[in-house]
Amino acid sequence: MKALFPHVAQTGDVVVRVSTSYLAEQSDPRRGRWFWAYHIRLENMGDVGVQLLTRHWIITDGRGARHTVEGEGVVGEQPLIAPGGSFDYVSGCPLTTPTGSMQGSYHMIAEDGAAFDVAIPKFALIAPAVAT
Repeated sequence: MKALFPHVAQTGDVVVRVSTSYLAEQSDPRRGRWFWAYHIRLENMGDVGVQLLTRHWIITDGRGARHTVEGEGVVGEQPLIAPGGSFDYVSGCPLTTPTGSMQGSYHMIAEDGAAFDVAIPKFALIAPAVAT
């Protein structure tokens, strides 16, 4: 699993795994645009279901400029993850620099009514070097 998802954080009974891919076909370095896809797997290791309500991202570019993104759910969903279950989604991030990073948190609620935040591990966004 570590080979597929090298970035991992666990908060309580929820594990967040992340992998990234640079998308050369959607990037245009000559125009200052680099694009990555990231794959997130949320795993519920607990005994009660949990629902993801909101997301909070901190995106930092290679110059150190930070951009915050907040909103309901992920990819248009507020998934309910059963005990022992998981939820996967893929999204993307454009930057105006060839490097950067992302990190953040999800706000969740358990079926028993307990609300809590789950850490998203910090992960690097690094475009491959291109010979000129």
